[in-house]
Order: sequence, then structure tokens, then C-alpha cells
Amino acid sequence: MSDKKKEKKKNKKSRLADSADRHQLYELSVQYAASEIEFVDETYKTIRGRKASLLREDFCGTANVCCEWVRQRKSNRAIGVDLDNEVLTWGQDHKITELSMGQRKRVTLVEADVLQVTTESPDIISAMNFSYWLFKERTALKHYFSRVKEALAEGGIFFLDAYGGYDSFRELEEEREINEGEFTYIWEQERYDPVTGGLICHIHFAFPDKSCIKRAFSYDWRLWTLPEIRDLLEEVGFSKVTIYWQGWDEDGEPDGIFVPSTTGEADAGWICYISAEK
Repeated sequence: MSDKKKEKKKNKKSRLADSADRHQLYELSVQYAASEIEFVDETYKTIRGRKASLLREDFCGTANVCCEWVRQRKSNRAIGVDLDNEVLTWGQDHKITELSMGQRKRVTLVEADVLQVTTESPDIISAMNFSYWLFKERTALKHYFSRVKEALAEGGIFFLDAYGGYDSFRELEEEREINEGEFTYIWEQERYDPVTGGLICHIHFAFPDKSCIKRAFSYDWRLWTLPEIRDLLEEVGFSKVTIYWQGWDEDGEPDGIFVPSTTGEADAGWICYISAEK
């Protein structure tokens, strides 16, 4: 084999993308479990005047939120529900193993459809990262919300998030460097259909050596608006629905502080939390 071919083979083997773990990259660039749990925990206490104990994470993926929940208090327990065996196995091998033995005993992972699963009634059900947008028909999303309400314990609260703004209806790519250039997170909105509300999105990861993981994650969603979400939650019988809008710091950047709001701003892009009280 020539030196040129050897060098080419060596470079191919040592590509950063080949040794990267897409789930770890996702958690580093997208999922902020600690801040999600802080918001959910404090908001539940503010509304109910007591601390929640049992949390169920729907579409739990790697169960990162479940793990963060049981770390908060020794009385906390978590149930993670997801249909994907591969991602549940990854979470079991990489996230659950990071917990102490006592914490592990307080996490239960269930491979099941959120529309059919039956679990112990939790104080909180969480559906974050816009995961429920996979229900693209109104009847399907309404059915899911109804199932959540039935599953919650008395006085339970459903927490979810949403995003929007005029950029959310565009076909675009956005890049963000992670860990001081260790890799680049790329969010692509490949297609939006204004007739159906259908939204096709992908996450790509690029590395300094020019290698990349194309379509590390892909999503076939409907872009639900806040009025649609709120109306459906109220239709299935939640007693109170609250939108939590994010503020801005002095530099005009999101400050990570979400407060109850009845109005919003027509920004290019926004993210909010929603609580629905049983």
C-alpha cells in the first residue's frame, strides 16, 4: 500500500465523527435537565404549596431528566416512558449507571407507548423538547392530553414546552459552537408545510476536522401554536393552563427565567414552558 493510501486510510479511521456519541452530543447541546427540573420542581411547589415526589417523564429518551429528578431529594422517584429500546438501553448503560445504588432503585424505565402505558399516578408528568409534536392530528394530541390528565395523581400537574416565532415557519439552518468549538450543533428546519403544519427537522453535528454526523436526529412534527395547545389542554379538562414566557438580559439574550404571562412578543424565535393543572 502506498504512503498516500495509508495516510488516507489513517485519516478516515481517526475522524472525530466516527468516535462521537450522538446521545452525548445531544445532551451537551440541547437538553438542560438541571434547569428543566429546577423549573418544574419550583413551579409545582409554588402552585401546590408542597413538594412533588413522583415524576413521570414521557418520551424520556435517555432518561436524563429522570436521573436529575432523583438526585434532588431522597424522597423523589421517577418513571421514564419511551417506545425506543435503543435509546432506553443507552440511558440505562450511560445515565442510570452514574447514579448511586439508592438513586437507581428510585428510577423505573418503561418501554411503552405513552398512549397506552399504565403507571403509578405521578405528581408530575413532563413532556419536554417538543416531543409531543409527533402527534400531528388534533384528535391524536387531544387523546394524549386526555391520557395524561387521567394518569396524574389528584392535584397533579402536566409540564411541557413549546417554541415558535416567525423563524419557526421558515426553512433554515442555524449553527452554534459547543464547548468552545469542540463541535458544532446544527439545527435544520428542512421543510414546513403551511397547509398541514407539518415540520421536518434534523440535528447535525460537525467537528473541527471537517467530519460530521448528518441527521443524527430527525423529527417529523406538526408545528403546534400556543393557542392550539392551550385550547386542547382546556378541552380535556385541565383546570388551569399557564404559559411561562422567557425574559431577556441587558444584552438582549434570553435570560433563562420563565415567568407566568398572558401575552408574548412577536420575536423571531421563542421558547416557553406550559403547566396544566389537573
